[in-house]
Amino acid sequence: MAGDTPVPVDRLTRFSQVIGRFIPDAMSTAVLMLVLLAAAAFLTGNSATTVMDAFYRGLWMLLPFTMQMTLILVLSSTLGSAPVFRRVVARLSRIPTTRGGVVALACFVVACLAYLYWGLAVALGPLVAIYFAREAEQKGITLDFPFLLATITAAGSVWQYGLSSSAALLMNTPGHFLEKQTGLMPLATTIWAPASLIFIGVFFVAVLIAAKFLSPSRPDPLSKFPDAYHLADPIVGAKAEPISIANPPTLSDRVERSSVPTLLLCGALVGWVYYHFFVKGAGLELNSLNTILLILALLVHRTVKNFTNALQTSILSCWPIVVMYHLYGGVAGLIQFTTVGASFAGAFAAISTRYTFPFLTALASTIVASFVPSSGGQWVIQGFVTSTAATEVGVSVQRGLLAVGIGDQMGNLITPFWAAIGAGMARIDFRRFIGYQFAYAAIWFVLGVLMFTFLPA
Repeated sequence: MAGDTPVPVDRLTRFSQVIGRFIPDAMSTAVLMLVLLAAAAFLTGNSATTVMDAFYRGLWMLLPFTMQMTLILVLSSTLGSAPVFRRVVARLSRIPTTRGGVVALACFVVACLAYLYWGLAVALGPLVAIYFAREAEQKGITLDFPFLLATITAAGSVWQYGLSSSAALLMNTPGHFLEKQTGLMPLATTIWAPASLIFIGVFFVAVLIAAKFLSPSRPDPLSKFPDAYHLADPIVGAKAEPISIANPPTLSDRVERSSVPTLLLCGALVGWVYYHFFVKGAGLELNSLNTILLILALLVHRTVKNFTNALQTSILSCWPIVVMYHLYGGVAGLIQFTTVGASFAGAFAAISTRYTFPFLTALASTIVASFVPSSGGQWVIQGFVTSTAATEVGVSVQRGLLAVGIGDQMGNLITPFWAAIGAGMARIDFRRFIGYQFAYAAIWFVLGVLMFTFLPA
């Protein structure tokens, strides 16, 4: 089969394979971090009772946040499974007439999805690459499919400073775990700060420029990956189930297939959104984002039956969060409620200055992200140390939060966790494209550190 043809392994791909062999799964890593931090707590003079109490306080302090993140992932997957999205992507893929146009429009589509909500980019990004690559091939445009998949993944990195930025939304949500230390952080000081907005635009342009130089001279078109190619087959409209004369539909059947219940619920939710934003004057945070996602998911599926069927499939994608975030909370508890966090923050502040703080924070965040493939989970672990160190160095906590986002996305781009998820959706081995992501990750890191060091934040 053409898709099974051996491909020379370059240095970047070989490095990614080494990472995949030596980094354990997220749960094992979290347990290892718990053991190391507990040992550090004992070594810095904390009693066994203090360590155990800190672990227990942290273990369950994220119950609301865990459910909020679970809903974000489930509702975005439910929203992305609607056929209407595939039809829109298919129509957009017919617009470009050149290779540069295909790459630019595909990246723009994914970047917009990512800025609106990261889950949409994760769920739809591989499909965008497949539809655009298939249409390009049919037009005779030479385009390497693995390269396109890596490029749109890089473009989707803008979600870090978009409307679903986990850390920024959490810090703007009343009752967050650092509220006593930092208070609430309006989005105007984080994802809508001048440095964030400028960085998003500059990075997107940089990706398109880099793509011209990274595009392989001997491209592998989508047809060389038959499993991926067939994912873009035309969607056949769903046929209505025949009504059996012997077993006529019951009242419950009619209600489940009616759009009335979903419209009534959507009406109530829209009323809440109006009250939240225009009466209370509140801003976007995790609860309001989930409400908007729920409204959209209900509308695109139209009936309760369609929505619940999609929900049953989407719920499978959130199983790691249900337990993992509590383990991250335990890690955060050992940092925050023992002397470990203050010790780390003091040591970090001692080697930092106003101009090196963003770089060192992003570097530390990259290391943490290699083991914790979750933006929200990473901020829970790193937030206390970053906030404390920022105060001691004399920079804003917001600047520290934005620098953490740089390192977080570095980990997302250079480690196999998210690459394997996208590859699974696209029916391709992630080793075929992750090498390109190292180049885009370098661009992301350099630009991000420069922006969040010298621009207003």
